[in-house]
Amino acid sequence: MRGVVLIALVGALAATAACGNRKKTDVLFDGQRFRAKAAPVDKSRTLADFVVTVNGVSASLDGAREAGRYQGTRYCIEKYGSSKIAWALGPDADPAQLRIENDRLSFRGTCQRP
Repeated sequence: MRGVVLIALVGALAATAACGNRKKTDVLFDGQRFRAKAAPVDKSRTLADFVVTVNGVSASLDGAREAGRYQGTRYCIEKYGSSKIAWALGPDADPAQLRIENDRLSFRGTCQRP
């Protein structure tokens, strides 16, 4: 009987450890984790104009759009201290206008000063 309890306890600990693989800072969108990155279009000219790329859009278009919005907002807050963005092509665009290539979604925007 003790052996069964010990095996169950070890199994529960292993399952808990597997759940801990996700970082506490990971943000899920539509239940998915997306790799998203924001970067300046031309760093030597200005940091205000940026592009966001979101990988794995096939998992959830709505989730990928929100992950892109989140990453753009983070970028502008870090670079300009404001969450205001003028999107040239952003997360609220009509789905037919979105740029999706190789399971990657791209947005363009400009950070606005506060």
